[in-house]
Amino acid sequence: MVITMPAMPKPLLRALSGEAVWPPPIWLMRQAGRYLPEYRAVRAEVPDFMTLCTSPELATEVTLQPIRRFGFDAAILFSDILVLPWGLGRELAYREGEGPVMPPLRTEADVAALDTARLAEAIEPVAQTVRQVRLGLAKEAFGRAALIGFAGGPFTVACYMVEGGGSRDFAVTRTMVYREPALFSALIDRLTEATIAYLAAQIDAGVEAVMLFDTWAGLLPPSQFRTYVERPTREIVAAVRNNYPDVPVIGFPRLAGVLLGEYAIETKVRAVGMDTATDAVEATRRIPATIALQGNLDPLAVVAGGTAMRAETDAILRAMRGRPFVFNLGHGIVPQTPPEHVAELVRIVRAG
Repeated sequence: MVITMPAMPKPLLRALSGEAVWPPPIWLMRQAGRYLPEYRAVRAEVPDFMTLCTSPELATEVTLQPIRRFGFDAAILFSDILVLPWGLGRELAYREGEGPVMPPLRTEADVAALDTARLAEAIEPVAQTVRQVRLGLAKEAFGRAALIGFAGGPFTVACYMVEGGGSRDFAVTRTMVYREPALFSALIDRLTEATIAYLAAQIDAGVEAVMLFDTWAGLLPPSQFRTYVERPTREIVAAVRNNYPDVPVIGFPRLAGVLLGEYAIETKVRAVGMDTATDAVEATRRIPATIALQGNLDPLAVVAGGTAMRAETDAILRAMRGRPFVFNLGHGIVPQTPPEHVAELVRIVRAG
């Protein structure tokens, strides 16, 4: 008789469940991207970024590339946070040197026109990518790598929608919060509802954890942070937990500062991402040990490599030892990063 032993849980999922895994699991934000020559080769095949995001074969290939090269403990779905408003019917284009561009959302009619009924059909290519990535991870024997899905935090997505693209300070959006709070709240509510549906579609397709990227959360004063970042995140986490109790949510309220601990506790995320400016030691004091921490090496330390990268990495590992932790960057990897430095980073972290 052949006895089949149960598979060991994946290191990332163990850490997100509250286990102090050591050495810690590692993956990097924007790990599939322009710093990899194999990514640039795929990107050259398509006319625009959205085509890449909505072509399951190509998006699957790009998602798997950093797993093949570095053996990370997680693959993160290759997509973009603005796929959600695109799925709700907003026009979206990516222009070289300019980034995302969409019609500015400024009126009640604009919010009312966001079509949640079309969302499921619009995001089906994303769900298909998830299904293909899960098959790819199994086929290529990357048994330790979990698959992470994601969405933008409603506030951050709203920033791009109101401004009509990127900005240094999102002044138009922040002014709307003061002048037209009812309008902005209606937009946040619509995006919260849509984000719940979007993450559910990813989970149904096969992602094993999800992450909320609230990149611009730190632009808000505390009262607005609680209203437009913590509240919608709490609603999203509750919906995921109610329907998918085994799927952890990672929250990343970038630049939250001293509010990071409050965010972690109030939203009930299973893990919280630390940005580059976060003092890792202080975060361990403010955030309960039942909540995993993720982060927070400076992406430019990886560009520099060598003794500087090792010193910064070792300091984070010392601070995090003994608690649930996922090694990552404090923000996304940058295009000028040498891939060999990433390989060395993985070796350092795996050596513990």
